[in-house]
Amino acid sequence: MPAVLGIVASTLSIAVVWPQVRLSCRHGRTRGLSPTGSWLAVALNLAWLTFGLLAHDPAQVVTNAVVGAGNAAVLAALLLTQPALRTRRVLARTASGAAGLAALAGGCLVAVDLGAAPAAAAAVLASVAAVVGVAAAVPQPLGLLRDRTQDVSGLSPVRWWLGAGSCAAWTGHGLAAGQVAVALSAAVGLACALVTCAVLASRRTPAPVVPLPVRRPVRPAEARPVLAAAA
Repeated sequence: MPAVLGIVASTLSIAVVWPQVRLSCRHGRTRGLSPTGSWLAVALNLAWLTFGLLAHDPAQVVTNAVVGAGNAAVLAALLLTQPALRTRRVLARTASGAAGLAALAGGCLVAVDLGAAPAAAAAVLASVAAVVGVAAAVPQPLGLLRDRTQDVSGLSPVRWWLGAGSCAAWTGHGLAAGQVAVALSAAVGLACALVTCAVLASRRTPAPVVPLPVRRPVRPAEARPVLAAAA
């Protein structure tokens, strides 16, 4: 059962990011994306990838390698389309948590290389990543709920529905495999994904109205030459 749930979770997780990648990277639409959440998404992929290596969990390794590339592309698009997010002050506020988590993942690898038990290092990293994962899931729905006039044209509803399915599968995988930290983090992510889906469904952006070209009425004086030529 854990293996089956792991395959389902990995498949959904790999699929979840690409609708957002297409929307943000191909069409340049990033309005509504949380910068803090985007930074933490990349750092969490790195942390869970490291956990997968330490715990010998292929599902975690494959999933977070592929999804991490997609989340990194979305983050790059966000920073390119919104220059204000690249200032030193904003980066210190939005990226500091991600930098700390990435440093912890690197530190766990160094500790194992120096002789620490991989299982112990994996347990520490999973515990911290689970807490950060809970924190990372909150900014997106919280920002949408706090600002009801926020432009959400840069958010892909398909991505969030797939995310809900992915989190549900990871919750089951974590429980079946005895990985409590994975299950807890995924359960909170599931709740936040469902809230985001509900908000997006209630704020569907109306299709743009394209004005029809106004035809200038033909005056009688302009029509005479045509009639004369026809005669």
